[in-house]
Amino acid sequence: MARRRERAGWAFIAPNMGAVAAFLLFPLGFSLYLSFHSWDLFSPMRFVGVDNYHRLFGSDPLFLIALRNTAVFTVLTLVPTVAIGLGVAAVLNRKSRGIGIFRTIAFLPLVASTVAMAVVWRFIFTEDGLLNLALGWVGIDAVPWLIDPDWALVSLSLVTVWKSVPFATVILLAAMQGVPETLYEAAQIDGAGTLRRFTSITLPLIRGPLSFVFIITIINSVQAFDQAYALTGGNGGPETGTYLLGIMLFQNAFGFYEVGYSSALAWVIFAILFLLTLLQLRMARRAEVEQ
Repeated sequence: MARRRERAGWAFIAPNMGAVAAFLLFPLGFSLYLSFHSWDLFSPMRFVGVDNYHRLFGSDPLFLIALRNTAVFTVLTLVPTVAIGLGVAAVLNRKSRGIGIFRTIAFLPLVASTVAMAVVWRFIFTEDGLLNLALGWVGIDAVPWLIDPDWALVSLSLVTVWKSVPFATVILLAAMQGVPETLYEAAQIDGAGTLRRFTSITLPLIRGPLSFVFIITIINSVQAFDQAYALTGGNGGPETGTYLLGIMLFQNAFGFYEVGYSSALAWVIFAILFLLTLLQLRMARRAEVEQ
């Protein structure tokens, strides 16, 4: 009887195990295998050992440019996403009149297609676009949003923040609604103001979800590709202003057909994300112990 139940259990999870093996484990293992080979999709593979990694770190200046741009892009998106997400969640957590309409508007970017929204933003960022028209009304000269390399990275960060804030808000709002109301009532009786209640009660009690938002935002920034491709093209222009790691990966894999080299780059990106996640989790655990 026990064996029949065990066999039934294995039969029940077998399709899921097969899907994980076919669509997750096999691609992971195959990409690691490819990273030690030279392959252009048409010729036979050629084993090159760690040459792809040597080339990445030693003789490809574009890798350092992509790494620098991705680091700057991560900082430009991480801080505003977390700060604005916290502020919007705090506002939505209040029981005010008409808050339902505000919640609907705040969550609209979450359901919109990233590529479609990037195309819309591309028109907004043009020289005679809506944004420069608005700046002209207050006496500010037109900004070369997508023409200047530095401004192009800022423009890309603005679109990414606009798209990322609703997700951060959903997570943080759910966490805030789990904070016991009695704590706020007790603090209010003791004379604590709104800001003091937020910093002394809300923030410490949502540290876990806040840490999750922190990690997810970093991962999304390092993996950014679709919004950069739709906004400034697949070459990371203008010049190398938006040349991110995701763009470099796509360009080498499907532009230059250097599949082995792009696989090595993918594993370097994985290693960076893995180390950042471990570091952040360690810092979060240390903060919990100190608390």
